[in-house]
Amino acid sequence: MVDLGKQTWPEAREQFDDQLVAILPVGATEPHGPHLPLDTDVTIALAQSRRAADLLTEAGVRSVVLPPLAYGVTHYTEGFEGRITLRPGTLWAILEDVVESLQEQGVRRIIFSNAHLEPAHVKILKGVAGDYPEVTARTAQVLYPDNTRRKWAETLGDEFKSGDCHAGRYESSIVLAADPGAVREEERERLAPLKIDLIDQMNRGVTTFQAMGAEQAYCGDPASASAKEGSDLTDRLATMIVSYAKEAWPDLFS
Repeated sequence: MVDLGKQTWPEAREQFDDQLVAILPVGATEPHGPHLPLDTDVTIALAQSRRAADLLTEAGVRSVVLPPLAYGVTHYTEGFEGRITLRPGTLWAILEDVVESLQEQGVRRIIFSNAHLEPAHVKILKGVAGDYPEVTARTAQVLYPDNTRRKWAETLGDEFKSGDCHAGRYESSIVLAADPGAVREEERERLAPLKIDLIDQMNRGVTTFQAMGAEQAYCGDPASASAKEGSDLTDRLATMIVSYAKEAWPDLFS
């Protein structure tokens, strides 16, 4: 696995060509309960990106993990300290600028590895990816692996499928595996399960976690999380990313 940010420019020049897969981890800086850090989504995005890069290497495919994007559209955590949100147009412009910069340097295969699932945020990632639909001599293709698709959601556990997974068992497990020192264990272990029917409330137009009844910026069951489950979930997310790459770019895997 290669972190682009740790490369020198001559090393990057040796990497950059139309066969390289560039993975952009996309997260957010926002509250995740009293037990997880504000950079939880960044931690998850990096973990799945780095594991996907390892799997690509095992398949003989060269890849780099770009420095993560740590900000996104985060309206649902309004009212909690620590939330930093971008305007939708700002996020679109940042993503487009990253793609254009890589494209200018000969990179033709880019993956948005996203861990922040607020609908307005996801819509932008999908929109930008849609503007780069295929590899050509002059243009890059951008993939958006979507873990909310039933095919992949089915692999991520009942809590994830229910939607009540913000800072719950699903996210807490991945952070326990990827960055255990960042988890406030005493807080996590005392938290009771909380069901807020997040997807249903979103569909009814409720726009903040506070209004949904998530008064501590979490839902689900964080106390039941484990590092082992987090490692398994990271593997499944990475497998999804590689599957998208294999479907879009079978020539790399032949």
